[in-house]
Amino acid sequence: MIDLSERQQEVLRRVVEEYVRTGQPVGSKHLVEAAGLRVSSSTVRTELAELEARGLLTHPHTSAGRVPTDRGYRVFVDGLMERLGRPLTFPLDLSAGTGEVDATLQATTEALSELTRLLALVSAPPLQAATVRHVEVLLLQPHVAMVVVITSTGGVSKRVLTFDMPVDPGLPKWVGEYLTEQVVGLNLGTRALRQRFEEPALGVRERAFLQLLWPAFSGLDADDRRLFVGGAADLLNELRSADFEGYRSLLDVLERRAALLEVLAGALEPERTFVRVGPELAHPGLRDVALVGASYGLVNRTLGAVSLLGPLRMDYATAIQSVRAAASELSRFAESYYADN
Repeated sequence: MIDLSERQQEVLRRVVEEYVRTGQPVGSKHLVEAAGLRVSSSTVRTELAELEARGLLTHPHTSAGRVPTDRGYRVFVDGLMERLGRPLTFPLDLSAGTGEVDATLQATTEALSELTRLLALVSAPPLQAATVRHVEVLLLQPHVAMVVVITSTGGVSKRVLTFDMPVDPGLPKWVGEYLTEQVVGLNLGTRALRQRFEEPALGVRERAFLQLLWPAFSGLDADDRRLFVGGAADLLNELRSADFEGYRSLLDVLERRAALLEVLAGALEPERTFVRVGPELAHPGLRDVALVGASYGLVNRTLGAVSLLGPLRMDYATAIQSVRAAASELSRFAESYYADN
């Protein structure tokens, strides 16, 4: 924590805001004349020098103007988070969508990116949050059976089984009815689901057949690392030369979504908005960008994160308010969706 006077806090805030707006180093004269600081230029110069000595500002080359450092952005954001009030109204009514999770998440990223002109990222709920919606067990041939599992998020898994001996046609029929009755509505990856396949009251033959079908259910949560991206095509349209290196690194990381998901998971704070600046992201490809995000989910369970990635010189107030609004909309959608499924 850095203890700053009220005047130093205001000077730092004005420097960051002006640098975000103009992209140019900010000098004392500009702060007094354009940014509206009601003190003399000499007083501002003294405060600028003190903020630079504390590692919050720096001046590029021989310019008399200052620009924020990573640490300066961090202090600015901390103060901003305390000052911001209610989130903006998100410009997308998710209740009017298709009702499918994937389509809703993609629509959210596109709306968020269009609103902020930043790269929007939404991590999908883990598949364990989904429930079993439908089970079908079919006898394709006397020696071949197939199980099909459909989840509440639209995930589909199927498994084909080949036997040495012909299968009693009544067995797949019974198992299909049993699973429809016992597992539809249960969450994936839970002990309750697993127990239905190990019910001791069942006969040996039925339990053995169920065990062969289990991988079709357990395999659904083997790869739940999904990420929806919006704004990648327009990413370079607003690019300034000073931001090029940061965005080039970001594009490299974007090609490796697993790394990006790890970054999001590491930043995620349940029920809180979060901001990570440059080196705080702990990834060499993201040292020149900032991540602003908010978690979404159910009352007692975080399902994912709504995030924006962009240059350090971004409009943090709009970004924070936007992800808060989008996360709030997605949380309402999730409460309705999982209640219905």
